[in-house]
Amino acid sequence: MMTPLEFDQKHLWHPYTNVEKPGPTFVVKSAEGVWLTLDDGTKVIDAMSSWWCMLHGHKHPKITKAIHDQLDVMPHVMFGGLTHDPAIELGKKLLEITPSTMQRIFYCDSGSVAVEVAMKMAVQYQHALGFEGRSKFATVRSGYHGDTWKAMSVCDPDTGMHHLFQGALAVEHFIDRPPITIDETWNEEPSANGLSELRAIFEAHGKEIAAFILEPVVQGTGGMYFYHPEYLNQARALCDEFGILLIFDEIATGFGRLGKMFATDFCAIEPDIMCLGKALTGGHISFATTMTNDRVAQTIGNGSPGIFMHGPTFMANPLACVAAKASLDLLAEGDWQSQTANIAAQLQTELAPARELPGVADVRIIGAIGVIEMKHTVSADQAHGMVKENGVYLRPFGKNIYSMPPFVSSPDEVSKIASAMIKLAKVL
Repeated sequence: MMTPLEFDQKHLWHPYTNVEKPGPTFVVKSAEGVWLTLDDGTKVIDAMSSWWCMLHGHKHPKITKAIHDQLDVMPHVMFGGLTHDPAIELGKKLLEITPSTMQRIFYCDSGSVAVEVAMKMAVQYQHALGFEGRSKFATVRSGYHGDTWKAMSVCDPDTGMHHLFQGALAVEHFIDRPPITIDETWNEEPSANGLSELRAIFEAHGKEIAAFILEPVVQGTGGMYFYHPEYLNQARALCDEFGILLIFDEIATGFGRLGKMFATDFCAIEPDIMCLGKALTGGHISFATTMTNDRVAQTIGNGSPGIFMHGPTFMANPLACVAAKASLDLLAEGDWQSQTANIAAQLQTELAPARELPGVADVRIIGAIGVIEMKHTVSADQAHGMVKENGVYLRPFGKNIYSMPPFVSSPDEVSKIASAMIKLAKVL
C-alpha cells in the first residue's frame, strides 16, 4: 500500500512541477499561527504566508469561527437574483477601506479570475462607448497577473512563467517596467522615467487599447521589483488623455503588505478598476473581488447587451464573505501598521549582511516583504530540501530568495526567517 506522500507524488499534480520529478514535498498535518506541523512532527515557519495570503497566521480563531458559524446557516447560495447578509456586510466594509471612487464590487473566486473580470470590464466599457476596436491591453514588462488565459497575456512575454504560450495568447502591448525605484529620486524627464515610452505606445496604438494594467508600486512574481509611485500618478494623466482605463492589480499588494492598506495609498490618484484577492480572507478560503467606479459600471449598463457578461457559480460564497469580513475586522482592530513596520525594520537589519555575499545582486525591503536578489537563477527544489534543516519554509523563484511573513510573526520568528534566507543565499 502506498504512503500518503507516495500517492501524492504518483497522482497529484502540484503547481509548476514536473510530475516525473516533483522535487521535495512535505505532508502538512496542521497549521497554526506562523507554524506548519509536518507529518513527522517537525515544525517549520511558513515564511511565504502560504503564497502571500495568511496575514493573521493560520487558523485564526476569529476567522475560523466566522466560517463555522456561517456553515451552520448557509454554506452557499447562487448570487444570480439572490443576495445575502455576508455579501452585503463585506461590501460595506470594503467601501470603508478602498479608494473612494471604488463604488461597485464584483465578487470573484480567485485572483486570476479577478483579473479576467477586470479585463472584460475594460473591453465592455470601451464597446459601450462605441470603441469596438479597443480590445487590447497595455502593460509593463516583468509583471504577473495570474495563470488563467487572458491574465497570462499581460504577464511578461519573455521572462515570465507563460512565455511558452506565445503564439497562442493574444498579443498585447508591452513597455519596459518603470525604471525609477521607490528609493530613488523621481526624475521629471519623460525619457528617464519611462513615461515617454508609455505615451508613445498610446499614441501609436491607443485606438486599440482598452486599458493599461499593472501591479502598483511592487511587481510580485515577475521579479519582486519596487518602483516609484509617481509613475502611477503620471500614467493616470496619460490614460485620461487617451481615453484608456487604468487597472491596478492589488492582489499581492493589498491589505497592508506594503505598510499601507493598499499600494494605491502611495499614490495621489485612483485607478478605474482594482483587483483584490489573496489576503482578502486572511488566506483562509479562496476569494477575490474586482472593484470599479460608477462611471465604468454605468457605462457598461447603458451599452449593449446592457449587462456585464460574467457570473461565477460560487460568486459571493457566504463562507468566503464572512471570512473576508472577519479578516478586515481584524485589520481594523489590530496594529498591522506597527507589525509591518517592525518586520521591515528587522529585515533591513538582519538581511543587510547578504549584501556582502558574492552571489547577491541586491537586497530590498518594503513593508512585510524581504528580498535577496541573486546574480543567478536559484533552485526552489534545493531550497525545499533544506526546509527541515532551516526550520523555515521558503520558496525562491527566478533569482529571488524572498519572504512575506505573516504580520503576526514575532521578532524571534522573523530572525529565523532572515537567517534561513541568508543561508540559502550562501548555498543556492
